[in-house]
Amino acid sequence: QVHLVESGGGSVQAGGSLRLSCAASLTTANTHTMAWVRQAPGKGREGVAAIILASGITSYADSVKGRFTISRDNAKNTLYLQMNDLKPEDTAVYYCAAGPYVRGQSLYARLTGVNFDYWGQGTQVTVSS
Repeated sequence: QVHLVESGGGSVQAGGSLRLSCAASLTTANTHTMAWVRQAPGKGREGVAAIILASGITSYADSVKGRFTISRDNAKNTLYLQMNDLKPEDTAVYYCAAGPYVRGQSLYARLTGVNFDYWGQGTQVTVSS
């Protein structure tokens, strides 16, 4: 069983920063990759950033590249998303997600395909202009 709990969302003006955290209870058998996925009102889920826990290899959506940074503290079982230069279009519910190794699928393909098995409850991020 994997349990994910997000925190750190809130309201900020455009150009501001926020850091999201995801406390995870997990085992190495079921969590090879973790990610942040967002869903804006009236839209589908969008993969934002992903990381392979063992190696630290990362992948980002083009819309956030250069502004967002995903990282993890394996000792604390915590995933982070540092979001800088926030824009109104970043407004969404942000979910922490995790999943086991998927053979034959690149990290970027997994992120853009939003292919994860476990999900947190989400945290709201609102960016005003």
